[in-house]
Amino acid sequence: MNGALKSPSVARNRDPILAVLRRFLPQAGTVLEIASGTGEHAAYFAAALPRLTWQPTDQDERALNSIAAHRGDPGLSNLLAPLRLDAAAPDWSVERADAIVAINMVHISPWRATQGLMAGAGRVLPPGGVLYLYGAYKENGAHTAPSNEAFDADLKRRNPEWGVRDLEQVVDLASTHGLELVERIPMPANNLSLVFRRSGA
Repeated sequence: MNGALKSPSVARNRDPILAVLRRFLPQAGTVLEIASGTGEHAAYFAAALPRLTWQPTDQDERALNSIAAHRGDPGLSNLLAPLRLDAAAPDWSVERADAIVAINMVHISPWRATQGLMAGAGRVLPPGGVLYLYGAYKENGAHTAPSNEAFDADLKRRNPEWGVRDLEQVVDLASTHGLELVERIPMPANNLSLVFRRSGA
């Protein structure tokens, strides 16, 4: 597929992530994916969850082209064309979604992107709507594994604004936008799935 990028980590993590998504996503509706990257997750999850409409987004031109290329696979009528979206922006190009998914975004972006993600989720999700995050986190101020500490150092070398975040800080930020952590799920390779639900259900 012309322009389709591939990430080795997707093949490793997509099935464990899918197992969690099956538990928490609604049976039908629209899932907004923030920072869709290569688009491989979007294509895989759209194929596996045909009753959900999957809306991929990114702010990077190469990523948008890659998502569009992966969307060319047959049988993905529920995978929408990618939209340009900056999570840190005060207004998003999507005004409503039944669930939001952000995979490996919080640590590979400036903190203001996570702030924007939580604010956007508070605006876009209905009461009871789910925000799903996947990635590495520190807990109680400490890394959960030496590999995560090395990963954090590498991220900060690449961009000082990136880095593995404190779980407690992310949870506190979410709560200010009406999002409650309902489950913390250990995942392979010392990652976590975090499932938030918007209050008011």
